[in-house]
Amino acid sequence: MEKTKVKFIKLNENAVVPTYGTQYSAGADLYASEECEIGAGKTVMVHTALAMEIPEGFGGFVFARSGLATKRGLAPANKVGVIDSDYRGEIMVSLYNQSGETQVVAKGERIAQLVIIPYITAKFIESDALSETVRGEGGFGSTGRK
Repeated sequence: MEKTKVKFIKLNENAVVPTYGTQYSAGADLYASEECEIGAGKTVMVHTALAMEIPEGFGGFVFARSGLATKRGLAPANKVGVIDSDYRGEIMVSLYNQSGETQVVAKGERIAQLVIIPYITAKFIESDALSETVRGEGGFGSTGRK
């Protein structure tokens, strides 16, 4: 399978190139470029010291690392970060500490996963009516009700 090429630059000597845990990992690990402390219930922008050129037609989606979230309560504050292909600034992860105690993120620690995904841009068309479906306007758990 051909891999999509993503150019990057290191903004300082602390930057770590994203890595995949296994050959079948969807997400590449992003690393903290400096140590930071995140108080209980607080959010901190964690630096990676990387800037990227994500190809047109693709987006970078930043997800929590499952171990960091479940064992230490650290996950992206916005749940999923979106990096657009025209963004050229530093990749940073807004980590929220949902645990009851201060957490220290070490320099070089894996802080999130970056998944590069192709997307389709929609053309939104105003209409007077929408097609009918069995589901209709049911949402927010409605399909699980009997």
